[in-house]
Amino acid sequence: MTLINASLRQAGAQQLAQSLLAARQTTLALFDCYAAAGYDVVARVPRQIELTPPLWQLGNIAWFAEWFILREAPSSHPADAVYNGLLTRGDDLFDASLVPHRARWSLDLPSVGAVKMYCHEVLDRVLDKLSREANIDSALLPYRLALAHEDLCREQMLAGLQWLGLAAPPSMPTGHAPGGGGQIAFPGGTLQQGSPRQTGFVFDNETPPYACYVAPFAIDSTPVSNAQFADFVDDGGYQNRQFWSGAGSAWLMQQERSSPLYWQRDGAQWRSQRFGQVVTLAPQEAVRHLNLYEAQAYCAWIGRRLATESEWEYAALSGHPLFQWGQVWEWTATPFEPYPGFEAGAWRGYSTPHFLEAQVLRGASFATSLRLVSPRMRGFQAPQRCDGFAGLRTCAW
Repeated sequence: MTLINASLRQAGAQQLAQSLLAARQTTLALFDCYAAAGYDVVARVPRQIELTPPLWQLGNIAWFAEWFILREAPSSHPADAVYNGLLTRGDDLFDASLVPHRARWSLDLPSVGAVKMYCHEVLDRVLDKLSREANIDSALLPYRLALAHEDLCREQMLAGLQWLGLAAPPSMPTGHAPGGGGQIAFPGGTLQQGSPRQTGFVFDNETPPYACYVAPFAIDSTPVSNAQFADFVDDGGYQNRQFWSGAGSAWLMQQERSSPLYWQRDGAQWRSQRFGQVVTLAPQEAVRHLNLYEAQAYCAWIGRRLATESEWEYAALSGHPLFQWGQVWEWTATPFEPYPGFEAGAWRGYSTPHFLEAQVLRGASFATSLRLVSPRMRGFQAPQRCDGFAGLRTCAW
């Protein structure tokens, strides 16, 4: 593993400097893909929950790093910055806590050139400041946080390219490893779930760790494959309401969906739109672009269930050689709630606004930066969303 792909949780100054540079190169490459299709103009970007204007996203990434590193804000509260910003109205334009999603199309944003110059200036100053920091956790925490934020935005930007049917940068991965293996039985026991705050960078929703009992269970060794999910589709799974929850049935009626997002029937085989190209689905590839309701319906059809996030973390931490993860984010049976004793971290808008409204996803996807990947990480998403790179694996008692 290269230095820039090593976990950012204990990243030192040298790794952070290289990773921040690499992350920005990726961000700009993604932005340029949008720009090539005309979506650098905010008015051309469809006003949909699945999308954020790329120009606003680019400015927000730079603003976030400036806020926590250069302006030395201890939290994302709008009054917490110690120093003034580089932009006269930067907070009003790019602070996500002040600019709700629906308002991001109505802002008088600077030009593309001005936003890119702002990004360049912030990164130069960040790297200069980093070169003079003590190589200790307290000093490096803001840099790790800014890097994590940019990496999370990277996956969102890639999902947006997929949503719009645009090509991804040639250097970006757009596929993943196979799914559809056997199952593994685990004896259960006590799990110390979550991450200690003292172990370098952690996301606030992973803390504090707590002991929980996990009953014996059996879980798929890999995520459900395209072929396995196609059996559900071909068996009329989307038409048979006995497999769908009340919320799932309501969603299905609104969507009139009969197969996963992007799937197209072509004779006896399934094809899918992948970043602007129609490709034949690989049977053993892990199915993706499912929402929670689709994952639950598949489990009901096959007579199994989704794993709880405790079961998933137990399996991932077991070291079992057959337990493979990281191909797609995986829906769990667990609503997104705070752990007992939770305290919001410096980025207050990350977790707290989504508690009780989202569902936990575990693992990582092929699009997730390797620096972020951890068996402790809790992804989360609204149950109806299927634009992300999410699939499932099944579980049983």
